[in-house]
Amino acid sequence: MRAELERIRQTALAALDSCPDEAALEQVRVRTLGKKGDLTAVLRGMREVPEKERPAIGELVNTVKAEIEARIAAVRSRLDEQRLARSLSEERLDITLPGIRFPRGHLHPLNQMLDTAVDILVEMGFGVEEGPEIEDDYHNFEALNVPRDHPARDMHDTFFVVGDKLLRTHTSPVQIRVMESRKPPIRVIAPGTVYRHDDDVTHSPAFHQVEGFLVDEGITFGDLKGVLSEFLRRFFGPETRVRFRPSFFPFTEPSAEVDIGCVMCAGTGSQPDGAACRVCKRSGWVEILGSGLIHPSVFEFVGYDPEKVSGFAFGMGIERMAMLKFGIGDIRLFYENDLRFLGQF
Repeated sequence: MRAELERIRQTALAALDSCPDEAALEQVRVRTLGKKGDLTAVLRGMREVPEKERPAIGELVNTVKAEIEARIAAVRSRLDEQRLARSLSEERLDITLPGIRFPRGHLHPLNQMLDTAVDILVEMGFGVEEGPEIEDDYHNFEALNVPRDHPARDMHDTFFVVGDKLLRTHTSPVQIRVMESRKPPIRVIAPGTVYRHDDDVTHSPAFHQVEGFLVDEGITFGDLKGVLSEFLRRFFGPETRVRFRPSFFPFTEPSAEVDIGCVMCAGTGSQPDGAACRVCKRSGWVEILGSGLIHPSVFEFVGYDPEKVSGFAFGMGIERMAMLKFGIGDIRLFYENDLRFLGQF
């Protein structure tokens, strides 16, 4: 048994000393130390060794195994060093070549427009409030003077979730939540995502709005006109023409839609070739947002006395603002994530 162990030792060490690569090293390891290797076979034959000699033979087996394992580790280290040396000598880098430039990211055009609108209104004294995107029927409709049987609900193609829960169709519910928790004077804007079941070149099922409202004593329609005229001229440019048209919204009275001079044709109504402007259709005006004095019924829902306070509210779609600002004819371009499109902004 001793002679066999010495033969295994010498054979393994000689083979390890001449290993040219990792594959040969692994073959020696398996042949010597594997489950069917030479040393394993010796251990299986220990039952044939006289009982008195077994401790000495066992110790000798462990000594041979440890020596072979140490030599395997040394050979593996040598092969690793040789491989690294070859890599350093064969794979050279030209550090004078220019590096790879990665394009810098930037804000999405809708975020740019949203930030611009919010910044202007904050400079004008408005605070910013947010609310849940999953709303209840009361805050989204009823408290805004839109009862369940009101025809104005048809203006909102609503995504209902479960029971009276729905995806908010505008950010106006934030107005209700703020007025429920605070007393006048209040000057707040509510930017955020809203949802309607609508999808074409000018509508998206998910889009962005900025709702704004101001409540205090003695607020008039003149205050509304002054705030919105100043805002639109800051947003689109100081020469922007602004006009107010009578309209209807259930939560404001009186109500008005606000137009600006068409930015595509400079208010002329025609293209340079004489064709009708595709945006304003020769009118020279483009509708930009809705507004009005807050309806007394809305004040009653939140516990305000409409005889003592008054206020105005307005709401605008950021996508529409961006389309006019950048001259974009299809709202879906904002959501396709085409870098050729987004890279222009």
